[in-house]
Amino acid sequence: MERQLILRGLLAGGAGGLVAFGFARIFAEPQIQAAIDYENGREATHSEPDLFSRTVQANVGMGVGMVLFGIAMGALFAVAYAICLGRVGRLRPRTLAMLVAVGGFLGFYFVPFLKYPANPPAIGHEETIQARANLYLVMVVCSLLFLLGAVALGKRLAPHFGNWNATLLALAAYVVVIGIVMALLPSLGHLAANVQEYGRHATETPLPLTDSHGTIVSPGFDADRLYAFRLYSVGAQVLLWGVIGLVFGPLADRLLRSPAQVAV
Repeated sequence: MERQLILRGLLAGGAGGLVAFGFARIFAEPQIQAAIDYENGREATHSEPDLFSRTVQANVGMGVGMVLFGIAMGALFAVAYAICLGRVGRLRPRTLAMLVAVGGFLGFYFVPFLKYPANPPAIGHEETIQARANLYLVMVVCSLLFLLGAVALGKRLAPHFGNWNATLLALAAYVVVIGIVMALLPSLGHLAANVQEYGRHATETPLPLTDSHGTIVSPGFDADRLYAFRLYSVGAQVLLWGVIGLVFGPLADRLLRSPAQVAV
């Protein structure tokens, strides 16, 4: 049973990754190109040519990457679904699929995004790449662990407070704990490389460059471009997890129904 669920999760994840790629290619890729153009203009030098052209990166590279990421998330989704099956109340397979998809979106992406929102690839210091990756990983791990803890807490409280009140109490506990983690973790603008070059700021988005007289010689990164990129990043993840839930739900429903129910 678990193997069949995982196979269906892989299929749903591949479909979700493909849909998310189509969305990102149309809406997010122009923002990425604008960020690369900004970086090249800011450096005012000719960097070494990329191993792969931008056309290959934007199509084959992004497509393969997002489909493989979707497949990986689909496998994890199926594992989480199998763990929750029969342990979180008598939910219909399709309903449980959508709830797990919402949990995956929140735990893997949206909650960590609130602390460390996505930036276009060209935005950010090379010296902070490792630190940024580690901090984001900490946020993802904490988000997932506390989300699982909230589910367990809600289940434990349900006999005493009812399902609705128990869910609200567990959600409140999750918000408080994850909020403490966000407050303790440093902002990207507080990393040493950023403080040394720009001073302490909330983010590491490039600020305007000025000459010795204070005249701006290179503007800061366009805030509208940054907003659009982050908005489309969220949209791509909503599509990814939404498609996983919508595709996996009917497949799991048919698998889990008895032969007599399927015949009907």
